[in-house]
Amino acid sequence: MAASGERVADRPEGLRGLRRGGDIHAAIDLGTNSFHLVVARVDAEGRFDVVAAEKEMVRLGSGAGDMSALTPEAIERGIDTLRRFRQVAESFGADVTAVATSALREAANRKTFLDRAWTDAGVAVEVVSGVEEARLIHLGVIQSLPLFEDRILVVDIGGGSTELLVGRGRDVLSVHSTKLGAIRLTDRFFPGGEAKPKAVKQCRTHVRSFLVPVVRQVREHQPFTPVGSSGTITTVARMVVARRGGDHMAPTNGVEFTAEELHDVVEDVVGRRRPDDRSGIDGLDDRRRDIIVAGVLLLEQIFEGLGLQRMVVSDAALREGILLDLVSRSGEPSFHHLSDIRRQSVLRMAELYHEDLVHIQAATDIALELFDALEPVHGLGLDERDLLEAAGMLHNVGLFISHAAHHKHSYYVVRNTDQLSGFTDREVELIAQVARYHRKSAPKAGHQEFQALERGDQHTVRVLAGLLRIAIALDRTRQGAVRDIGIQVDDELVTISVHVPAGADYSLEQYTADQRKALLASALGRQVRVQVVSR
Repeated sequence: MAASGERVADRPEGLRGLRRGGDIHAAIDLGTNSFHLVVARVDAEGRFDVVAAEKEMVRLGSGAGDMSALTPEAIERGIDTLRRFRQVAESFGADVTAVATSALREAANRKTFLDRAWTDAGVAVEVVSGVEEARLIHLGVIQSLPLFEDRILVVDIGGGSTELLVGRGRDVLSVHSTKLGAIRLTDRFFPGGEAKPKAVKQCRTHVRSFLVPVVRQVREHQPFTPVGSSGTITTVARMVVARRGGDHMAPTNGVEFTAEELHDVVEDVVGRRRPDDRSGIDGLDDRRRDIIVAGVLLLEQIFEGLGLQRMVVSDAALREGILLDLVSRSGEPSFHHLSDIRRQSVLRMAELYHEDLVHIQAATDIALELFDALEPVHGLGLDERDLLEAAGMLHNVGLFISHAAHHKHSYYVVRNTDQLSGFTDREVELIAQVARYHRKSAPKAGHQEFQALERGDQHTVRVLAGLLRIAIALDRTRQGAVRDIGIQVDDELVTISVHVPAGADYSLEQYTADQRKALLASALGRQVRVQVVSR
């Protein structure tokens, strides 16, 4: 498995390591179908006012199944758009946060795009998981509509994936990301945008079968207010408004449409077999004529599966959620519905998999204390500290599968979980690798996942895993005896002084720490000595 969120060595940290100066920020959403830019000014109360917005149909991804490769033409369109978006953002003095979704999540050649995005367009792009994408969309939605106190279902239909999230206020109750999207379904059932009757029937069956497990779990949270975002749903809203005789060019935020109105739109669109036949539909952007059939059929099946009678539209989506998440992390005015989502999701996962949370927390606390004391040596920052805390709490989740080689199982569980909200795809990969190397062998040339990391990320994994190894060793007998840790550093030696109560038998901990200190010593370029001091 290749590592994710690849970045060239000197690229900025992107989503979690932004420049914090100023109060103007820009967010770019790199979708499968379209790229969106929003530039906003944050006021003293934490509200933001949009000062510029851009949209470009890029068609980055394509494919009936996994979108395994980006075409050279798609890459060029994407880089050209990013370059222009960056120029717009810079004209307002804004920093830029760029987030990519399903097309780049699945592309085997995404590193080519990510590297060129930085070298050619000057934009650091982070790839996020489907679950994180849904969380960010949820943030945008609850900022744009007066539904904070309501339980809502957010439906976001993209080109390559569809996200469904149930939330109330700041709490996420259920989240699902499916490989169903307007472009993906078009490529599979409606090549060229032609809607043959047999293909329409097959598409409905395919979507329905895909949605069965999602529908079953989402239904458990009813009743809720259905909210739709993204191009497909806002396009449906525009077509509905046009059919009512209204102004379909007006903003769609807050517009509602019913199941009956959706049915009429579906019948109209599907009844026009070829894209050119749809050119006369008011409210339908000509650039969507080829993919609209797949989009409305997907929305139709979501309505039918969940028994929805209506849906309210949110013009805000991923890009606005990115801004809200950014502002909450930057130390600027916080929003009442934002909280430490990352820590909450880690704790939920730890509670699900661990039997001895006391030991896990003790070892993690020791690791964090070591991290803080050695910061002048390893040079890592608060973002990496968060990764260490997450890996510390999750390093033993592989025991759920088997005790044998559980460190390898921990990598698999963390890497493939859908429970870690608030982390980028790259960050989940790093957490998984730190958990994988908390015991047994150090990273080697034959370890493909580790070798796929950028050099800076390799250093991070080695340092964090080295700290975690010693921390786990220092609570080997689970007696919680560590009272304080002192650190002395010179050019050749790091001395870790562990203070324990007088009379405590700490011999096994010291022996184990001595056996496990080699990785940290190698990562820091110094010898490491562990000594026990009784008090």
